[in-house]
Amino acid sequence: MFKFESSPFMVFGLFFGIFLFLLICSSLNLTLSPFSQTFAQSAEVQVVKYRNLTLDLGDGVTTNAQLSYPAIGKGPFPGVLLVPGSGPADMNYTASNNAKLFWQISQYLSERGLVVLKYDKRGIGENLTVIDNNVWGNMTYDDLKQDAQNALNVLIQQPEVDAKKISLIGHSEGGEIVTRIATGNPIVKIDNMVLMAPRIENPADQVYYGLVEFPLKYAKQVLDKNHNGSFSLQQASQDQLFQSMVGGNATLNLITAIPNGTKPLKPEHISNKDAYIDINTGLKPVLEKRLEKALEGSKCDVPSGLPCPVYFRSLLDLQPTLSIIGNVSNSTGILILHGQNDSGSRVQQAFLLQQRLTELNHPDHTLITYPDLGHLFYPSTRWTTESGPIPEYVLADLYSWLESHSGIK
Repeated sequence: MFKFESSPFMVFGLFFGIFLFLLICSSLNLTLSPFSQTFAQSAEVQVVKYRNLTLDLGDGVTTNAQLSYPAIGKGPFPGVLLVPGSGPADMNYTASNNAKLFWQISQYLSERGLVVLKYDKRGIGENLTVIDNNVWGNMTYDDLKQDAQNALNVLIQQPEVDAKKISLIGHSEGGEIVTRIATGNPIVKIDNMVLMAPRIENPADQVYYGLVEFPLKYAKQVLDKNHNGSFSLQQASQDQLFQSMVGGNATLNLITAIPNGTKPLKPEHISNKDAYIDINTGLKPVLEKRLEKALEGSKCDVPSGLPCPVYFRSLLDLQPTLSIIGNVSNSTGILILHGQNDSGSRVQQAFLLQQRLTELNHPDHTLITYPDLGHLFYPSTRWTTESGPIPEYVLADLYSWLESHSGIK
């Protein structure tokens, strides 16, 4: 009897031959048989399944959401809720064409055995589009917290989810929100929470830092070439980064908004003769006035980069995360992830939060910081927040911690 034995070289040759055949067919525009088409398509292996959902946020407001879960196995699997940071945010947490933070996280975790729910913020649609100006412009902090709670209620009702193994992941403001959800939740016990670049200090203080103190620091350390407390208006107008900090063209803003007591600049002199602005007496009052106007207004101007007035006013009496972290149960594991070049949430605040948890003798808390990463967990300078795919090592750290805390089998 003739006996055929395959070898690795034969197997490689077989697959190479099939690949070459498919390539030739493609180049000659030949039509493959149904069998060949099926074979070619079978190269894509489905590892994650998805289910689109609609969340009822109350008062007639709904938003879109998506559940991702392992393709194999009936579960139930550990469940994870993703809560985004401030500003317009779709369910993928899109920051740019190649930066979709929550899509990355949900895919990475569901590939490895977890169910993940992500959702569009109220009034927001795909690619950060404001689809309901009324809902978005009148949103308060309590609305966002209740939206996250509603999303959590939906997550634990999904048949694939083990409601006894629930983790919350929040970025920036989302970290602040999940801390509050984890505090004595009446619906479900929270096993773990992950705070990614969380908002830790008083929100009003953080907004003041971002809109006033941060550009002042940039002016002193970068624009003040002569180290005399002032900077060239001409040079500032050519600095794109500084212009983004002050809300547009630096020359125009400083000409039209210089406070009383400072000699106004005439526009016709700017192009021919440079002028210098004192940082403390000229720039600082302008920035503070801009912040005051944002607080006093009623209309939400999304392109301005300023918080919506209604939302901003709802933050003023909010206690900082640092003050309420002690209310989180000792049975809840806490992971803090932070980039050391984070210009949105200063890494020093993460150190303070870690110190506070140690002081409280919280039994399970971990802080991981990443050199050179910014607020969106992408390489950034201390002055910029760049966006791009989250590095693999950050995702690996996140999963490794969740795996050891969620009982993934």
